[in-house]
Amino acid sequence: MLLTVPQDKQKIITQLFINNEYVNCQNPQKISVYNPITEELVSDQIPVAGEHDVDAAVAAGNAAFVKWRAWRGTARRQLLLKFADLLERDQEELGFLTRLTLGAPYLAFGQGEIQTAVENFRYFAGWIDKFAGESFPQDDGFYKVVRNEPLGVVAGIIPWNGPLASVGLKAAPALATGNVFILKPSEKTPLMAAALGKLIIEAGFPPGVFQVLSGDGSTGALLASHMNVAKVSFTGSVQTGKTVQILAAQSNLKRVTLELGGKSPAVIFDDANLENATEWCVNTMTVNSGQICFAPSRVYCQAGIYDRFLELYGKKFTAKKMGDPEDKDTSLGPVIDKAQYDRIVSMITTAESEKQGTLLQGGRGTTGKGFFIQPAIFVDTKENATIYKDEIFGPVVVINRFETEEEVVAKSNNSKYGLMAGVFTQDINRALRVSSAFDSGVVGINCISTINISCPFGGTKESGIGREQGSAALRCYTEPKTVLINLAY
Repeated sequence: MLLTVPQDKQKIITQLFINNEYVNCQNPQKISVYNPITEELVSDQIPVAGEHDVDAAVAAGNAAFVKWRAWRGTARRQLLLKFADLLERDQEELGFLTRLTLGAPYLAFGQGEIQTAVENFRYFAGWIDKFAGESFPQDDGFYKVVRNEPLGVVAGIIPWNGPLASVGLKAAPALATGNVFILKPSEKTPLMAAALGKLIIEAGFPPGVFQVLSGDGSTGALLASHMNVAKVSFTGSVQTGKTVQILAAQSNLKRVTLELGGKSPAVIFDDANLENATEWCVNTMTVNSGQICFAPSRVYCQAGIYDRFLELYGKKFTAKKMGDPEDKDTSLGPVIDKAQYDRIVSMITTAESEKQGTLLQGGRGTTGKGFFIQPAIFVDTKENATIYKDEIFGPVVVINRFETEEEVVAKSNNSKYGLMAGVFTQDINRALRVSSAFDSGVVGINCISTINISCPFGGTKESGIGREQGSAALRCYTEPKTVLINLAY
């Protein structure tokens, strides 16, 4: 069935977008999605793209790639800029479609998420005529040229926690470098992605260049294992990322970019600006109800200011208003669904019963409808505790004290993750020293859990492979080709 959203909004689209047309899914399987605020059914007709659907999209993409890669850079640039303008024009509608099944507050999260997508398309459009190759002297009789060439059909498998931002991070550099792109949204937040088809047509993308296939893990597996897909870029859990890499290797050795989990440490030294440190750590831990891969969920505070930090952190944590995402004053919405709710509450309950640490505040569900969880603070947690080691992906933080720099660096790096880290201090020498010692893809000094569009984003260890954002993303979507010109011929 097609459910209507408020009068000024569009109908929910329950079709696939293949070759610039909305088409019915050949696979009869459907997915149901729910509103995490009311727990009501939003739609039970979300299609799951199967083998025939994926084959059709890949075939259309490969046919389109031949012409798309040869487009003049200026024409491709104008198209990406127009698409960015359309995203900005329709941001309220797209944000609403995301909130229907995600529940993240618009002002506290959704608005910024949409702007990330818009700015990525504009940023990478600007790179199109600036991503140069290389040339080398002909002193050996050969003039040498290295060109950056597109890969072909690229699949982007995006997460539910920041769907539109993820479209910008993956589709924009892929399209800018001359690839064609197949978007596979999460089965938990598919509505916004389906609506993009109309904007793709309006922007003027040729058929087959930008396509959308909704589905679940089975659809993602078909893309990751497809012999005619040249690359898959995946954001999600470590376990699923490993599966994607295996499928990619077992098929055609396709290129992969994996942006996976995190358990990001924030280190607060005695000389830190306390107001700044707590503001960053609380705001970035509660945005999207803690459902952010680089949230600062491990906080280490030096003994000299530990008590003051803990008091101020607790006050700021409690001050975050939880409620209706449509309310402009709401900072915390629900977690995305019952499965996520049950998982987070179970981890909190287990931590309490096993005395993994001391629950200082929060950690309880609320009465009534909606998958709301009061933000939880654990202190004095054991280093082998589940809540200390594992990614919770919810509003749960562990705060421990430390004495020395050497101690806290060792504790920060003692993790299978290496996505983000932060150090708060007014000693610039210490800040640079610690930032260098962190085993992490991104480090913030007197800030944390933020990224910059011009700089690479990604992690070390089990936090992933490859990078998004900046010129590093362009290299992940291209293959260098060496051309040798024999000058003696």
